[in-house]
Amino acid sequence: MSLTNADTPAPAGLARVFWASFALASVLFHIGLVFSGLVPNLVSRPLHLVFVLPWVLIYQREGTQWVSGMVLLVFGCAAALWVAFSHDALADQYGFLESDFQVGIAAVLICVVLEAARRAIGWPLPLVAALALLYGLLGQHIPGQFGHSGTPIESFLGTLVIAEGGLWGSLTAVSVNVVAIFVIFGAVLNAGEAGQGFMNVAAAAAGRLRGGAAKVSVLSSALFGSISGSASANVASTGAITLPAMTKLGYPKRIAGAVEAVASSGGQIMPPLMGAGAFVMVELTGVPYTGIMAAAALPALLYFWAVWIGIDGYARRYDLRGLTAADRPARRDVLVTSGFFLIPFFILLWGMFVMQVTPQYAACLAIMAGAVLLLTGRDLRIDLRRAAVRAESALINAGKQVALIGAIIFCASLVIGVLGVTGLGVKITSLILSVSGGQLWPSLLLTALACLVLGMEVPTTAAYVICVSVAGPALIELGLDPLQAHLFVFWYALLSTITPPVCGAVFIAAGMIGENWLRVALTAMALGVGLYLIPLGMVAAPSLINLTGAPVMAVLAAIKIGAGLALISWALVRRWHVLLRLAAAAVGLLLVLAPI
Repeated sequence: MSLTNADTPAPAGLARVFWASFALASVLFHIGLVFSGLVPNLVSRPLHLVFVLPWVLIYQREGTQWVSGMVLLVFGCAAALWVAFSHDALADQYGFLESDFQVGIAAVLICVVLEAARRAIGWPLPLVAALALLYGLLGQHIPGQFGHSGTPIESFLGTLVIAEGGLWGSLTAVSVNVVAIFVIFGAVLNAGEAGQGFMNVAAAAAGRLRGGAAKVSVLSSALFGSISGSASANVASTGAITLPAMTKLGYPKRIAGAVEAVASSGGQIMPPLMGAGAFVMVELTGVPYTGIMAAAALPALLYFWAVWIGIDGYARRYDLRGLTAADRPARRDVLVTSGFFLIPFFILLWGMFVMQVTPQYAACLAIMAGAVLLLTGRDLRIDLRRAAVRAESALINAGKQVALIGAIIFCASLVIGVLGVTGLGVKITSLILSVSGGQLWPSLLLTALACLVLGMEVPTTAAYVICVSVAGPALIELGLDPLQAHLFVFWYALLSTITPPVCGAVFIAAGMIGENWLRVALTAMALGVGLYLIPLGMVAAPSLINLTGAPVMAVLAAIKIGAGLALISWALVRRWHVLLRLAAAAVGLLLVLAPI
């Protein structure tokens, strides 16, 4: 059962009070870390696990699941608290376990983290982590270059659970210190009028255009996705409004579903927030968050440009109308509701670019502004009862989403820890270089295939982290800039949201609109062609992601790639002669891949 299962009733009575209080404690803990900055890593990160486990192990569980979850919760929290309280002594052990008791603590933590991830997102990622752990324990018995020399179990497990090389490593630092804050920010905005504000602004800007309902979906999903960072959540939220609107106007169901799936998938690559992946990228590349935003801006705009062109092509082909005047929001509603996301976003960007504070500090200021805005709504009345309901919703959703991402990060941290201890990552990098013959483009294609396959089974952030850990060094060795390599892998980790056979965003959109998922997926691949080609354009024209260093060249590269994407999109969706379509696609591909 997923944490986001909407069919499960919310807790009531004392349970409701408990979970709201626990969520408040989690929010205060993570915000408090931003303002204190003095908490040791072996205290803050285990305590983060304590705030993660209850949500994934016992929240909305029943029967034997609740009982087993409670047992795991008690043991897992006790082990994490032991690490936190013993941090001074453990620091002197340099990652080596000194007793059977400590080995037991390590085993409990690893087992609990694996089960927490399984309950949160299913089997694939925990299975990958379990295989990695088996490799670390038994890899010395593997002959050839993929074996390793062996590590004493006390050192192997100690590195993973009492040092900062596994569970408490740099990935977890991102989850604790940055991702949690922005998840809270998104939960506060979503609890108020910001979501409706996104929809109103999008409807006012694009509703009257040809194919206006679909273009509203693109704009609203880009705006909403920039704070949600989840394609599935984006489809479920914005799709509840845009899909019925498109159906009402006679849009073919496969096109309506594809538009929503593709637009929602773009939220994870759209600054300023870009989901958890951008913050992980900051940690792994050492590039400041503002630098990541600048590098990602033009590629993200190109992605939505390609989607927009594709929608316009379908609109011409099927004579799809815009929204009627009656269906578009009144100007007053647009002005009022837009403030519910513009004010917090302005404070966020002001903090980062003008005050020059850290992204998480700026987000805390924006959270405070968003919390104040919960007091009112589009009617501009102060309503304390409504504010209390919204605050509770924000807290619960923040607690659940912090826990969901935390469960993924902790599990992925085990994989990264094993790669570091055993040297497996270096060996896989060598394999990629060997198979590709030391050539960049074959290596890129191998990496893209690996991202697609892994992304089918694990969330985008986890797929990105694992793929970039094993393939990133090979790409960098072949001449890519580190940020270029990371963005390439991050984009291709998104492929599985719209690419069969496992395409989560498509499944949800198809289910909501009642259409065959494969028809939706094929249409989504045509609309989302930019997702497949723009990463290649980043490699062919590195200036595209150098907006701050060489803005003129970056814009020229964007214009070139944008023209190519337009030709390819037209070739895919317009009813041209087949030879003309092939010619347009060929010219478009040359433009995308031409260096500049």
